[in-house]
Amino acid sequence: MANIKVGIIICDRYHTCAGGKCFRSFQNREGAFESYKDQEAELAAYTTCGGCPGGNIEYAPEEMKKNGVTHIHFATGLLVGYPPCPYMEHFKNFIPEKYGMKVVFGTHPIPQKYYLTHKNLNTWNTDFLQESIQPALADEMTRLKYD
Repeated sequence: MANIKVGIIICDRYHTCAGGKCFRSFQNREGAFESYKDQEAELAAYTTCGGCPGGNIEYAPEEMKKNGVTHIHFATGLLVGYPPCPYMEHFKNFIPEKYGMKVVFGTHPIPQKYYLTHKNLNTWNTDFLQESIQPALADEMTRLKYD
């Protein structure tokens, strides 16, 4: 049995995403999943936020917790979509307070093409966003594999 069970919540604007990059990066322990490289972990849940302002955030973590999820990862799309999700800070505060679960921003490595665009636009210009992108930042070679 895994010590860590991961639930992924994606931005609803990408609700048709099949999760390929997220699942590949989990399998390869890349991006925000690199922190589990020496740990037993499994993916246990996958859903959308429910659309702005994140209506599913009130309920999905409860269901995930019932199924053993310990860590919720918000998909990289919340960070790299334009604009980045404006509700992430609320999610980071709400989920641990209500459900006692760890929240991580990012899943697969930020694709290089998105990294360059956001860097040029100075999108990630707050302390919160600078901190939030770190788990999914990776190095340039890894980011290029996710373009």
